[in-house]
Amino acid sequence: MNVQKTEKGFKKFSEAEKMAILKEGEDGSVKAVLAKYDLYPATYYYWKKKYEEMGSDGLKHGLTKDRLKRIRQLELENEKLKLLLAQEKLENELKNDLLKKKYPHLRKLL
Repeated sequence: MNVQKTEKGFKKFSEAEKMAILKEGEDGSVKAVLAKYDLYPATYYYWKKKYEEMGSDGLKHGLTKDRLKRIRQLELENEKLKLLLAQEKLENELKNDLLKKKYPHLRKLL
């Protein structure tokens, strides 16, 4: 593997390299994989968790904690909006049913 090292000495693995390491860990011994690539167990299991949650997109470098927090906020907002839309549709259906019962001669217009 072609691991990049930053100026501070940190290792940077590409998305494909992370996938290969995770695959190798699933197939064999995790301890051996950690020793082979000189990784901390926390790093390996963090990658594994991100992969399980978000698929291969979770292994990209651009996903910071702030970005993930914003994504979660948007997902919650989206769920709330879906609920509001469903309630609005239900209210409209009930209103139309009541109007049809009260004014039977206008049924064709509704």
